[in-house]
Amino acid sequence: MITALVTIIILAALAGVATVATAGAPKEISLADRIDALLPQTQCRRCTFAGCRPYAEAIAQGAADINQCPPGGERTAKALARLMGVPPKPVGKEFGVVPDSPAVAFIEEDACIGCTKCIQACPVDAIVGASRHMHTVIAADCTGCELCIPPCPVDCIVMRPAPAVVR
Repeated sequence: MITALVTIIILAALAGVATVATAGAPKEISLADRIDALLPQTQCRRCTFAGCRPYAEAIAQGAADINQCPPGGERTAKALARLMGVPPKPVGKEFGVVPDSPAVAFIEEDACIGCTKCIQACPVDAIVGASRHMHTVIAADCTGCELCIPPCPVDCIVMRPAPAVVR
């Protein structure tokens, strides 16, 4: 009985040591993860990919260039160049205009007809409202991707400078 108890205690201790040893080992961060961390996460699709993560994976695989992200601008392109060990390039004009400052969508609520098309288009759920009622943008969640503008049938969505964050 005592031998069995001692054996169980020793096995439990060894299992605990093995668990701690593997849990404490640093996990390698993939190149795609490091690239994705540099991207602005606007999910705007201007890079021609379905979002920031697919674009990061394409860069990591060599299937996309580092200069396809207008929301990230020159700063992101330079950071990607450093990470990838390649010369920096300006953001390609074919991917859109690089914004001078961060912007967020704003819905002119008097003109909004509550069609919900902007809500469906928003990749980050930054627009709230109900069918046939006015909608509004949660500025803190808006990434400025502009995907809500084209589907609006009454053109009541405009881009405005992002509000300053006070901490």
